[in-house]
Amino acid sequence: MMATFAASPIAFNAWAALLGSLGKALDVKTRDSIGLAVSEVNGCDYCLTVHSFTAEHMARLPTDEIILARKGHASDPKRDAAVQFARKVIEMRGKVGDADVAAVRDAGYTEANVMEIVALVAMYSLTNFFNNVFDPERDFAPVAPAGSI
Repeated sequence: MMATFAASPIAFNAWAALLGSLGKALDVKTRDSIGLAVSEVNGCDYCLTVHSFTAEHMARLPTDEIILARKGHASDPKRDAAVQFARKVIEMRGKVGDADVAAVRDAGYTEANVMEIVALVAMYSLTNFFNNVFDPERDFAPVAPAGSI
């Protein structure tokens, strides 16, 4: 992906700025779980391989949690609310209801956190779309389909 992105320093720098800033949002397990949920909805096989690797090796999520995140859930109730909300944002193209926002807030997320979840959805969608369009060479092992809930 980086080699492909290198063809446009402008696009690369825009993505890198988002990544740098949003790398401070929420915790790594929640960020990686959101990345998995969004990539699953967007059908980005490249990003699913990358996020599965980082979720396992950096966030230390077990395999069952990675599959759960791809399905839009988590075993931790607070993280589950964030992942469900992120999945709803991408599925509904941002047109979520007041009840959806209230549910994530009721789980303990602040207004700023809700904004960060939406921004993470947008950032992961950027790389999903980029990789779906340009189909870079895979540098991680492929992942099996997550199945359905």
